[in-house]
Amino acid sequence: MFTGLVETVGKVVKRQSAGSGIKFTVSAGKLNEEINIGDSVNINGACQTVVHKSGGEFSFDTVEETLKKTTLGDLQPGSPVNLELSLTPSKKMGGHFVLGHVDTTGRISAVRKLTLSYEVEISFSSEYQKFIVPVGSIAIDGISLTIAEILPDGLKVAIIPHTWENTNLSEKHAGSLVNLEFDILGKYIERQLRLSGKTGITNEWLKEAGF
Repeated sequence: MFTGLVETVGKVVKRQSAGSGIKFTVSAGKLNEEINIGDSVNINGACQTVVHKSGGEFSFDTVEETLKKTTLGDLQPGSPVNLELSLTPSKKMGGHFVLGHVDTTGRISAVRKLTLSYEVEISFSSEYQKFIVPVGSIAIDGISLTIAEILPDGLKVAIIPHTWENTNLSEKHAGSLVNLEFDILGKYIERQLRLSGKTGITNEWLKEAGF
């Protein structure tokens, strides 16, 4: 489990075919000292298992299912990646519960630089709209962000300068694909409501429930 607070931006140094999967090697700098073989590491929002470690680099195998649901298959040597190590009992919970289980990919439709921040609009399949609420949480490429506005075909988030400068968001532009993980709490609530015959999470239901 993760919090969505990116610890560093690593760089892909090697990509090798492994059957129908891919073995990646990533440079993690000083963060590599805390990584051990078998650890889970959040790579652009996708939880991957470390299988090899050498110097300031570590390797992981990305399987077919992950390639199907995420943007990891697009990574090439030189690609920047957001990195976060898994939670420990003493780690501050500064973001929200992020599992590293990507639901789908979205496409950035607009990036706007404002006076003190950036606005980013992301479009995605309408089937996932039921999982988002205004000022709710979402993980975008593994970054815990707050939904500023729900759009007809997606959502808008506001990015503070620190996040922009310390993640790979500064490399993104209109047309870029990103990994999306919707809030696990919202997904559980939506499923329970649906199984009980309700239509799902709505603003009206949230108000009635005291949110």
